[in-house]
Amino acid sequence: MNTTNVTVSPDLQQFLDKFQPNKFKLMGKGVEIRGIKDMHRNITQAKDLIQRLELNLVVNHNAEMLSYGGFEVHNM
Repeated sequence: MNTTNVTVSPDLQQFLDKFQPNKFKLMGKGVEIRGIKDMHRNITQAKDLIQRLELNLVVNHNAEMLSYGGFEVHNM
């Protein structure tokens, strides 16, 4: 089985340090936050944190992610 090393940008690392998600999965383009109960509140908090810290990140979510309580944060 091949493993790939995923590098985390400084902005993404700063977001993870401040947001402190319980469950997340690193991906090539960012991170997927999982196991969220209150989606609206957590997505709003993530967007506010990104804006406040002036990070080059964007929040992405769709109906499929809603089924397992997740959203993604990508590098721009």
